[in-house]
Amino acid sequence: MLSSQLKESQSELETLIKIFAKMPGLGPRSAQRLVFHLIKKREIILDQLISSLENINSKIKYCEICGNVTLDRVCEVCSNKSRDASLVCVVEDISDLWAMNRSGAFNGVFHVLGGLLTPMEGIGPEELRISNLTERVASGRVKEIVLALGATITGQTTANYIFQELDKYAIKITSLAQGVPVGGELDYLDDSTIVAAFNARRKFD
Repeated sequence: MLSSQLKESQSELETLIKIFAKMPGLGPRSAQRLVFHLIKKREIILDQLISSLENINSKIKYCEICGNVTLDRVCEVCSNKSRDASLVCVVEDISDLWAMNRSGAFNGVFHVLGGLLTPMEGIGPEELRISNLTERVASGRVKEIVLALGATITGQTTANYIFQELDKYAIKITSLAQGVPVGGELDYLDDSTIVAAFNARRKFD
């Protein structure tokens, strides 16, 4: 029989494995390998990871304008006066913002939705930052919205919904064109593909 101390340590490890297994791209087996590796390298990796997570938890905020991560009220992208604030690129998640920004193809600003419309999972318009986007457009300072959502069913469903919400405003609405494969997500595309897709963007209809 396992001693009470051994049972407790095993329980703690299983709890941590379950937490990691919920992350994108990690299943139970991958999560288990990751946890055991962290324990094995605790002096090299684990202490640094704990410190980094504590800093993120206490310091990282969401930009009040676009939803990007930041240490201040407004992120570096939104506060950069050299960027065109009238051109807003709508993306699903922060990782997509980073991918688009890294490509250098876009010199406007962004709007992070925080997900895609997925009614089967209980994610409707109220769970996303769509009303915030509408407010930005209603302010009259936006001239063009670029819908840079993945070429998936949920991505296109979300794009169509946003188009219907913003169609009443006198703005240009475009979407990424060639270069984005069907089923593709921005975060997994290389920079040259993103540049091609952005430069060839077309009117959304």
